[in-house]
Amino acid sequence: MRRVAREQVALVPYDPSWPESFRLEKERLLSCLPSDLVRRIEHFGSTAVPGLSAKPIVDMLVEVADLSETRARIVPVLEARGYEYFWRPTFGDDVPPFYAWFIKRDGAGRRTHHIHMVEASFTEHWDRLLFRDHLIAHPDVARRYQELKIELASRHAGDRLAYARAKAAFIDEITAAARKELDESRER
Repeated sequence: MRRVAREQVALVPYDPSWPESFRLEKERLLSCLPSDLVRRIEHFGSTAVPGLSAKPIVDMLVEVADLSETRARIVPVLEARGYEYFWRPTFGDDVPPFYAWFIKRDGAGRRTHHIHMVEASFTEHWDRLLFRDHLIAHPDVARRYQELKIELASRHAGDRLAYARAKAAFIDEITAAARKELDESRER
């Protein structure tokens, strides 16, 4: 994990091919993974927000029925196809709950996809969809997020964990606003 955390943080302008890259990878996963374990696959993160600069890595959130079965039955399949696998803590270092995280790379060794496999109860992960949807619906907020990311990427270019930690307060604030909006719309 330390090795991958030290890889460069490099943002690029939005690439309209990212949604297609997600769609193709989703098809690949559905074709090789046990259908009784995989429930849904979502595109999230900055590559899922049209117009937003991002690290050129498509983030995918996969709901699985059971993480222990995922470790037993999905990990070997994806490792055999060249994905790097990590049993990763959701919060902090070595603190449960853990989830299955995979990195897919291209022939040159560049990351192309991050695959986060969690159960339905992992609300911290599913809240990322609220964040994504809020950025799409509020371009002004997406612009603020992009400015923050550019500044943090220059400050933490060689430390992905510091970069992620530095974005956390903004993400938490916007996710809370998105949840409030959602709750208010449901009350109407």
